[in-house]
Amino acid sequence: MTIREVARLFGVSTRTIRYYEELGLVCPERSDGNVRLFGARDLAKLKLIFRGKRFGFSLDEIKEMVLLFDLDRSGRRQLKRTVEYGRQRMAEIDEKIAELEEMKREMNGLLQEFEQKLREKG
Repeated sequence: MTIREVARLFGVSTRTIRYYEELGLVCPERSDGNVRLFGARDLAKLKLIFRGKRFGFSLDEIKEMVLLFDLDRSGRRQLKRTVEYGRQRMAEIDEKIAELEEMKREMNGLLQEFEQKLREKG
């Protein structure tokens, strides 16, 4: 696939795809006319990159997870690191949920208090 086709497939700009190439996350082949050609391997890496971004992983974490497969073709190291980062991210999400629930309780209490004051002044 060409860079435009890949960008369209993932709903991003061609600049985004080129940026990931600059970082060494994808390495498309080049045609005789110097057109980037992305194969299945690059598409799989891009899918992992965009999934990682959606889940809130940093680009450094994503890069490490994606490139680990190149170092260990069995995928074991990549999976192990992904699980580690995933567990860390889940803990961060749980913490954020707890903070939001506390904020919701506080705001609900204030709203009830303000509504009571309105009824009293009413």
